[in-house]
Amino acid sequence: MHAHEAISKAITDGRDAHGIALVAYVTAGYPSMEAFPAILNDACQHADVVEVGIPFSNPIADGGSLQETARAALAAGATMKKIMHTLRDLDGTLAAPLLLMGYLNPLLAYGLDRLAEDASSAGVRGVIVPDLPLEALDIAKPLNDAGLATIGMVSPVTSDARLARIAAHASGFVYAVTSVGVTGQHRSDQSDIVEYLKKVKATATIPVCAGFGIREKAHVDALRGACDGVIVGSALMEAVGEGRDVGSILQALR
Repeated sequence: MHAHEAISKAITDGRDAHGIALVAYVTAGYPSMEAFPAILNDACQHADVVEVGIPFSNPIADGGSLQETARAALAAGATMKKIMHTLRDLDGTLAAPLLLMGYLNPLLAYGLDRLAEDASSAGVRGVIVPDLPLEALDIAKPLNDAGLATIGMVSPVTSDARLARIAAHASGFVYAVTSVGVTGQHRSDQSDIVEYLKKVKATATIPVCAGFGIREKAHVDALRGACDGVIVGSALMEAVGEGRDVGSILQALR
Protein backbone atom coordinates (compact mmCIF):
# COMPACT_ATOMS: atom_id res chain seq x y z
CA MET A 1 0.00 0.00 0.00
CA HIS A 2 1.33 3.43 -0.99
CA ALA A 3 1.64 6.09 1.71
CA HIS A 4 -1.21 8.16 0.26
CA GLU A 5 -3.46 5.09 0.25
CA ALA A 6 -2.76 4.60 3.97
CA ILE A 7 -4.10 8.11 4.61
CA SER A 8 -7.28 7.50 2.59
CA LYS A 9 -7.82 4.16 4.35
CA ALA A 10 -7.36 5.67 7.82
CA ILE A 11 -9.99 8.31 6.99
CA THR A 12 -12.54 5.84 5.63
CA ASP A 13 -11.90 3.40 8.49
CA GLY A 14 -12.45 6.21 11.01
CA ARG A 15 -15.61 7.32 9.23
CA ASP A 16 -16.98 3.78 9.15
CA ALA A 17 -16.19 3.20 12.84
CA HIS A 18 -17.37 6.54 14.27
CA GLY A 19 -19.60 8.13 11.64
CA ILE A 20 -16.93 10.70 10.85
CA ALA A 21 -13.12 10.52 10.98
CA LEU A 22 -11.08 12.76 13.26
CA VAL A 23 -7.87 14.46 12.09
CA ALA A 24 -5.88 16.20 14.84
CA TYR A 25 -3.40 19.03 14.25
CA VAL A 26 -0.38 19.30 16.54
CA THR A 27 2.25 22.05 16.24
CA ALA A 28 5.67 20.39 16.26
CA GLY A 29 7.83 21.60 19.13
CA TYR A 30 4.99 23.21 21.10
CA PRO A 31 5.23 23.92 23.97
CA SER A 32 8.75 22.41 23.73
CA MET A 33 10.61 19.78 21.70
CA GLU A 34 10.82 17.71 24.90
CA ALA A 35 7.03 17.73 25.44
CA PHE A 36 6.15 17.25 21.75
CA PRO A 37 6.57 13.42 21.51
CA ALA A 38 4.14 12.73 24.38
CA ILE A 39 1.55 15.16 22.97
CA LEU A 40 1.89 13.62 19.51
CA ASN A 41 1.57 10.10 20.92
CA ASP A 42 -1.57 11.10 22.86
CA ALA A 43 -3.13 12.66 19.74
CA CYS A 44 -2.38 9.51 17.74
CA GLN A 45 -4.17 7.39 20.35
CA HIS A 46 -7.44 9.27 19.83
CA ALA A 47 -7.42 10.52 16.22
CA ASP A 48 -7.48 8.65 12.91
CA VAL A 49 -4.79 10.83 11.27
CA VAL A 50 -2.52 13.45 12.86
CA GLU A 51 -1.16 16.56 11.13
CA VAL A 52 2.23 17.66 12.38
CA GLY A 53 2.45 21.42 11.84
CA ILE A 54 5.89 22.74 10.89
CA PRO A 55 6.25 26.07 12.77
CA PHE A 56 6.79 29.04 10.47
CA SER A 57 7.15 32.76 11.12
CA ASN A 58 4.55 33.81 8.53
CA PRO A 59 1.73 31.20 8.55
CA ILE A 60 -0.79 33.06 6.37
CA ALA A 61 -3.66 30.57 6.76
CA ASP A 62 -3.33 30.24 10.54
CA GLY A 63 -5.38 32.16 13.07
CA GLY A 64 -4.04 33.70 16.26
CA SER A 65 -3.93 30.48 18.29
CA LEU A 66 -1.84 28.54 15.79
CA GLN A 67 0.35 31.57 15.05
CA GLU A 68 1.14 31.77 18.75
CA THR A 69 2.05 28.07 18.97
CA ALA A 70 4.34 28.47 15.94
CA ARG A 71 6.07 31.48 17.50
CA ALA A 72 6.51 29.62 20.80
CA ALA A 73 7.85 26.50 19.08
CA LEU A 74 10.39 28.51 17.07
CA ALA A 75 11.42 30.39 20.21
CA ALA A 76 11.87 27.04 21.97
CA GLY A 77 14.29 25.93 19.25
CA ALA A 78 12.12 23.81 16.92
CA THR A 79 13.74 23.24 13.51
CA MET A 80 12.93 21.00 10.56
CA LYS A 81 15.97 18.88 11.35
CA LYS A 82 14.96 18.35 14.99
CA ILE A 83 11.35 17.62 14.00
CA MET A 84 12.36 15.01 11.43
CA HIS A 85 14.73 13.37 13.93
CA THR A 86 11.93 13.21 16.51
CA LEU A 87 9.49 11.67 14.02
CA ARG A 88 12.07 9.13 12.91
CA ASP A 89 12.65 8.12 16.55
CA LEU A 90 8.88 7.66 16.98
CA ASP A 91 8.34 5.71 13.74
CA GLY A 92 6.51 2.46 14.40
CA THR A 93 5.35 3.49 17.86
CA LEU A 94 2.43 5.78 16.91
CA ALA A 95 -1.15 4.53 16.55
CA ALA A 96 -2.17 6.82 13.66
CA PRO A 97 -0.54 7.81 10.34
CA LEU A 98 1.11 11.24 10.17
CA LEU A 99 0.92 14.14 7.74
CA LEU A 100 3.24 17.12 7.64
CA MET A 101 1.53 20.53 7.34
CA GLY A 102 4.02 23.17 6.34
CA TYR A 103 4.38 26.34 4.29
CA LEU A 104 6.47 26.25 1.16
CA ASN A 105 9.33 28.50 2.31
CA PRO A 106 10.71 26.27 5.13
CA LEU A 107 10.10 23.14 3.06
CA LEU A 108 12.08 24.56 0.13
CA ALA A 109 14.82 25.69 2.52
CA TYR A 110 15.06 22.12 3.84
CA GLY A 111 15.02 20.74 0.28
CA LEU A 112 12.10 18.76 -1.17
CA ASP A 113 14.27 15.82 -2.24
CA ARG A 114 15.69 15.63 1.28
CA LEU A 115 12.19 16.09 2.76
CA ALA A 116 10.76 13.26 0.64
CA GLU A 117 13.54 10.91 1.76
CA ASP A 118 13.48 11.90 5.45
CA ALA A 119 9.68 11.99 5.71
CA SER A 120 9.35 8.56 4.14
CA SER A 121 12.01 7.10 6.44
CA ALA A 122 10.23 8.68 9.45
CA GLY A 123 6.91 7.04 8.54
CA VAL A 124 5.19 10.23 7.34
CA ARG A 125 2.40 9.44 4.87
CA GLY A 126 1.71 12.80 3.24
CA VAL A 127 2.00 16.58 3.19
CA ILE A 128 -0.29 19.62 3.25
CA VAL A 129 1.22 22.79 1.78
CA PRO A 130 -1.40 25.58 1.99
CA ASP A 131 0.56 28.06 -0.15
CA LEU A 132 1.42 25.65 -2.98
CA PRO A 133 -0.95 26.56 -5.84
CA LEU A 134 -2.27 24.04 -8.32
CA GLU A 135 -0.28 25.72 -11.09
CA ALA A 136 3.00 24.99 -9.26
CA LEU A 137 2.39 21.35 -8.35
CA ASP A 138 5.50 20.30 -10.26
CA ILE A 139 7.44 21.63 -7.26
CA ALA A 140 6.01 18.73 -5.25
CA LYS A 141 7.25 16.08 -7.71
CA PRO A 142 9.82 14.62 -5.26
CA LEU A 143 7.02 14.12 -2.73
CA ASN A 144 4.72 12.52 -5.29
CA ASP A 145 7.52 10.28 -6.53
CA ALA A 146 8.00 9.07 -2.94
CA GLY A 147 4.32 8.04 -2.83
CA LEU A 148 3.43 10.66 -0.21
CA ALA A 149 -0.11 12.02 -0.20
CA THR A 150 -0.32 15.61 -1.45
CA ILE A 151 -3.51 16.96 0.10
CA GLY A 152 -5.49 19.35 -2.11
CA MET A 153 -7.18 22.33 -0.44
CA VAL A 154 -10.42 23.97 -1.60
CA SER A 155 -12.69 26.63 -0.08
CA PRO A 156 -16.28 27.84 -0.50
CA VAL A 157 -15.10 30.37 -3.12
CA THR A 158 -13.29 27.78 -5.26
CA SER A 159 -14.98 27.58 -8.66
CA ASP A 160 -16.50 24.28 -9.76
CA ALA A 161 -13.93 23.94 -12.55
CA ARG A 162 -11.00 24.54 -10.20
CA LEU A 163 -12.51 22.24 -7.57
CA ALA A 164 -12.59 19.45 -10.16
CA ARG A 165 -8.95 20.06 -11.12
CA ILE A 166 -7.73 20.17 -7.49
CA ALA A 167 -9.70 17.03 -6.58
CA ALA A 168 -8.27 15.21 -9.60
CA HIS A 169 -4.67 16.03 -8.57
CA ALA A 170 -5.06 15.46 -4.80
CA SER A 171 -4.21 12.24 -3.01
CA GLY A 172 -4.95 11.07 0.55
CA PHE A 173 -7.97 13.34 0.97
CA VAL A 174 -9.34 16.70 -0.15
CA TYR A 175 -9.08 19.38 2.56
CA ALA A 176 -12.29 21.42 2.38
CA VAL A 177 -11.74 24.73 4.18
CA THR A 178 -15.08 25.78 5.68
CA SER A 179 -14.47 29.54 5.53
CA VAL A 180 -12.45 32.10 3.58
CA GLY A 181 -10.73 33.37 6.73
CA VAL A 182 -8.01 31.80 8.85
CA THR A 183 -8.06 28.79 11.17
CA GLY A 184 -9.97 28.84 14.45
CA GLN A 185 -12.94 30.97 13.35
CA HIS A 186 -16.27 29.15 13.60
CA ARG A 187 -19.40 30.14 11.71
CA SER A 188 -22.69 29.63 13.58
CA ASP A 189 -24.72 28.97 10.39
CA GLN A 190 -23.52 25.66 8.97
CA SER A 191 -26.33 25.06 6.45
CA ASP A 192 -24.46 26.46 3.42
CA ILE A 193 -21.27 24.70 4.57
CA VAL A 194 -23.07 21.36 4.48
CA GLU A 195 -24.19 21.95 0.89
CA TYR A 196 -20.66 23.05 -0.08
CA LEU A 197 -19.16 19.90 1.48
CA LYS A 198 -21.65 17.69 -0.31
CA LYS A 199 -20.57 19.31 -3.61
CA VAL A 200 -16.90 18.67 -2.84
CA LYS A 201 -17.66 15.08 -1.89
CA ALA A 202 -19.64 14.53 -5.10
CA THR A 203 -16.65 15.81 -7.10
CA ALA A 204 -13.81 13.97 -5.36
CA THR A 205 -13.02 10.28 -5.71
CA ILE A 206 -11.01 10.29 -2.46
CA PRO A 207 -12.20 11.16 1.10
CA VAL A 208 -13.12 14.76 1.97
CA CYS A 209 -12.26 16.31 5.35
CA ALA A 210 -13.52 19.67 6.61
CA GLY A 211 -11.26 22.03 8.52
CA PHE A 212 -11.13 25.55 10.03
CA GLY A 213 -13.40 26.46 12.93
CA ILE A 214 -14.15 22.93 14.19
CA ARG A 215 -13.97 23.47 17.94
CA GLU A 216 -16.58 21.32 19.73
CA LYS A 217 -18.71 18.20 19.36
CA ALA A 218 -21.75 20.14 18.11
CA HIS A 219 -19.62 21.40 15.18
CA VAL A 220 -18.52 17.84 14.40
CA ASP A 221 -22.06 16.47 14.63
CA ALA A 222 -23.36 19.18 12.28
CA LEU A 223 -21.05 17.88 9.53
CA ARG A 224 -21.71 14.14 9.91
CA GLY A 225 -22.85 12.72 6.58
CA ALA A 226 -21.63 15.75 4.61
CA CYS A 227 -17.94 14.77 4.64
CA ASP A 228 -15.71 11.88 5.66
CA GLY A 229 -13.73 13.61 8.39
CA VAL A 230 -13.10 16.80 10.33
CA ILE A 231 -9.80 18.50 11.20
CA VAL A 232 -9.31 20.02 14.65
CA GLY A 233 -6.34 22.28 15.29
CA SER A 234 -6.82 25.60 17.07
CA ALA A 235 -9.05 24.22 19.84
CA LEU A 236 -6.60 21.37 20.44
CA MET A 237 -3.53 23.61 20.62
CA GLU A 238 -5.34 26.06 22.92
CA ALA A 239 -5.98 23.09 25.23
CA VAL A 240 -2.29 22.17 25.14
CA GLY A 241 -1.42 25.76 26.05
CA GLU A 242 -3.73 25.53 29.04
CA GLY A 243 -2.09 22.30 30.18
CA ARG A 244 -5.16 20.21 29.42
CA ASP A 245 -5.09 16.59 28.27
CA VAL A 246 -5.10 16.14 24.46
CA GLY A 247 -6.70 12.71 24.62
CA SER A 248 -9.72 13.86 26.63
CA ILE A 249 -10.28 16.79 24.24
CA LEU A 250 -10.30 14.48 21.22
CA GLN A 251 -12.46 11.88 22.96
CA ALA A 252 -15.07 14.55 23.67
CA LEU A 253 -15.31 15.30 19.93
CA ARG A 254 -16.19 11.73 18.91
